[in-house]
Order: sequence, then structure tokens, then C-alpha cells
Amino acid sequence: MSQSPHKWHQETIDSQKSKMEKTVPICPLSSDIATLTLPNGKTVQLPIFKGTKGPPMIDITQLYSKSGYFTLDPGFSSTGACMSTMTYIDGDKGELLYRGYPIEILAKYSSYIEVCYLFIYGHLPSQKELQLFEETMVSEMMINEKLIEFYKGFASDSHPMAIMVGVVGALSAFMHKDFDVNDPRDREYIAIKLVAKMPTLAAYAYRTALGLPIVYPSKKYSFIENFLYMMFSTPMNDFNVDKVIVKALDTIFMLHADHEQNASTSTVRIAGSSLANPFACIAAGITALWGPYHGGANEAVLNMLKEIGNKENIPKYLQKAKSKDNSFRLMGFGHRVYKNYDPRAKVMQEMCYNVLEKTKRANDILELAIQLEQTALKEDYFIQRKLYPNVDFYTGIVYEALSIPTSMFTVMFAVQRSIGWICQWMEMMSEKVQRISRPRQLYVGEDQREYIPIQNRKEEEKSRVCKLPMHSGLFGLVKV
Repeated sequence: MSQSPHKWHQETIDSQKSKMEKTVPICPLSSDIATLTLPNGKTVQLPIFKGTKGPPMIDITQLYSKSGYFTLDPGFSSTGACMSTMTYIDGDKGELLYRGYPIEILAKYSSYIEVCYLFIYGHLPSQKELQLFEETMVSEMMINEKLIEFYKGFASDSHPMAIMVGVVGALSAFMHKDFDVNDPRDREYIAIKLVAKMPTLAAYAYRTALGLPIVYPSKKYSFIENFLYMMFSTPMNDFNVDKVIVKALDTIFMLHADHEQNASTSTVRIAGSSLANPFACIAAGITALWGPYHGGANEAVLNMLKEIGNKENIPKYLQKAKSKDNSFRLMGFGHRVYKNYDPRAKVMQEMCYNVLEKTKRANDILELAIQLEQTALKEDYFIQRKLYPNVDFYTGIVYEALSIPTSMFTVMFAVQRSIGWICQWMEMMSEKVQRISRPRQLYVGEDQREYIPIQNRKEEEKSRVCKLPMHSGLFGLVKV
């Protein structure tokens, strides 16, 4: 890849290269041996590895060759798929670290751009490094005009997430030559370009869905200010944004930057393990994020609060949440990893107060949310199950106060998580031994069967073929 013309690459790329080497995961020495006894009495010895923090892990790489057994772990709840230097979560303590820094400290004193730098290079920047880095990020926010034309092909009522999946994947058509994924410099260049362009792609998806004209980024605004500018400015009025709003959005971006090996991050890594184009890998991550069990949770929280309606209805809905026979669920409470209070939720709650005081919007929803939290955490049912509010519980309220529509909530998440995705990809690609992801399965289907010619087969009592109405327009080509 030809060297970037930006000052960042001209002045600092060589000095950063040695620092980036510290972000490469190094396998620790085995600290102990686990002995597994099989049903036939045979024993297998497996190495145990201990990381900087967290539970030790048994290395089962050689399990099949030594024993003839595989392991079964649906959802990977007890399986480590990689080594990483990026993010650490202690769910029991409610602890989240970005390269060793507590998220609460970063949220209070740092910025999203600093966190991006931290993830890419492994250390926090100096003042000069930060200035050059943000200048580069802002200058890379522009996207190819042909890609802007791509937006015009979507239906006017397209979901912004559908647009994001398409346009981020389409970036691979514009950036597929002259870069080597095995070159650390090229990986750095790809990371900066992706993270810089994601706010632009998201803002254009938002404006396309509303039929609004495209607004180009401007060098007179910061990275976060540019995102707000491209989202909400109009040709008829001057653009002004309050510093409280900028800080709030910047903080939300930091809180969602990375979160260990979740569904979307694992998807990015699995796609990347085949050496696929990195932009296509990120599009795969966006697809995984789209689901309501992952990135759509903050939208579900807001819908739940609107359904509850007022404080008087809280006891009734808490009873519904506790009933196995009721489909109602308390959204935004509990977490797959955290068994204590999500540290990000504490930051978001404080941010809610600041934003709502400034915007004078969604105050009723915030009051309802706080009352719901306080009431729920007084009941043994929720305490015993460790169902504490997570970051999604308050994020949707802040978005509501900022006039961001619910259809954009998951898009916002995708923009924020892009730095985590691409740096997880970079980390994986930096490993000396590349291995394509290939999970195993426990096959429970039919044993080998005899093939019967079609003329000799008996018809099933109930046909299993889905009967579609004539001219159903399954692919949108025919309408009835």
C-alpha cells in the first residue's frame, strides 16, 4: 500500500510500529497441568494457562488427538477462542478495563479519539499525538462519491441497519487493492480509515431514510461534532451544538468501544480468520449486532418503558417479569457476563441527568426508569438472580433526549463498536500462526440410510412443503 499523505503517517508511523508490537498477544507459559480421566480409565494431561487477570484456562487444542473426544459448549459460555490484550471484564466485580484502564476513569478524563488511539497503539497518546491523530481521523471521514450514489438504490423506508450492512460491505469494493493484511502498517491504515468513515456512513444512512440531503464532514469540527453535524444540520440554519451534548455522545462512544469476545466481535474474528476483506468482516459484525439480543437491546428498553407508561404500573409489570407464563421481560436488566452492576450503567445514569437537564426532553422516561430500577432492586427475585441494570438501560433514554430515532440506536452502536471490531481483527492478524475458525458439532441426525429411488418412495402423511400463495411476491418482484 502506498504511504498515506497525512502528517500522521509521515511523522509518526515508524515510531508507532515498535509500540504496536506490544499489542500482539503472547502465549504465556503453562502454569500447571490438568488431568482428565476418561470413561475407559485413560488419563489425558492438558496444559493450563494463566492470563494477567481472570480464571485460568485449560488448553484443549490436543484433546482430540490424545483422547478421541471433542468438547461441547453451545454459545461458547465456557470456551476461550483467543488470547487478547485489549479488553478485560470481571463480571463478578463489575469491572471493565480497556488495555488495563478502568472504563470509569477513561469516561471521566479521556475521549473516544484517545480510546481509539489506545486500542490501535496500546498506550494513551501525548497531546501532540492526539492532535495529529484526530486531524487524520477527521480528514478520513470523507467517502467516495460513487459510494454516496449507492445510498440512492435503497428503498425510502429501508431500515438504517440494512443500509449500513450494505454500504460497509461495499467499502471492500473501493478498498481491495494495494494493501497486505499481513503488514502492520497496512492494518493500521485500514483501521483508521474504517473508524473514520463509520460516522459518515451512519449519518448518510439516517438522512437517506428521511429523504434529507447529504451533509459532508468539515475540518472545523471535531470527530464527534462532525457526526452530529452530518446527522442534524440543515442548509437553512447555522449548526450549533452544546458541549454537554458532545461530551455525552463522546462518552457513549467510549462505553461501547469494545467488550471482549461478544457475538459480533467473534463474528468479525471468524470471518477474518478466512483472510476475508476487513471491511466485509466488519459488515458481518454489523449483521450479528443487529439482533435484539445484542445491539438492539437499548431500543427494547425504551419500548418497554413506553409500554409500562407510568410509575403506578411498575409493580404490575414486575410481577409479569417474574411470571414464567408471561412473555414480558425486564429489558436492560442482567447481562451474560456481569453478575454485578455494569460499570458502564453507572456512567450512563449520570450522563442521563446532564443531557436531560440540557435538552428538557425525556424527563418522564428517565424518572420512570430510575423508579423501575429502585423498585426492582428492592425485590429478592431480582437481587438473587443478580439482575442489575446494564448499559443499555440508560443509553436509549439519552438517544431519545438527543432526538435520535429508535431505528438508529443499533446503527449508533455499530459506529461506536467499529474501533473494537477492527482492532480485534488487527490483533488476530498479528498472531504468528493463522488458523481458520472451524467449530465442531455433536451430530444427532440420522445414521447412514439406504437411498430409495423416487418412484418407490411413500408420501408423507403430512406434507412438509411450505405452501405459499400464488404470486406471493417472495422476492418483492410481484405484488398482489
